[in-house]
Amino acid sequence: MDNPTKDPHIVVHAPALDGSRRVTEGDVTLGLASHLDDVVEILRLADLDRVEVEESDLIEWQGGGPEDWPGLPEHDDI
Repeated sequence: MDNPTKDPHIVVHAPALDGSRRVTEGDVTLGLASHLDDVVEILRLADLDRVEVEESDLIEWQGGGPEDWPGLPEHDDI
């Protein structure tokens, strides 16, 4: 049985080809982020806004940290 007081384990997945990053909690996809601000908003909408996005041990950053959004510079060429 799940423990409701257990801290969430949030994963910000490695960037896709377009630079977006999937944000999940367990098997549930919370949203798709294109920027750090998107991660903050996704967590807010999931009632996880108490989590410090850039410093929390509750967030696992895969394929780079909170400053890694490789798709962003390509958007300037549009």
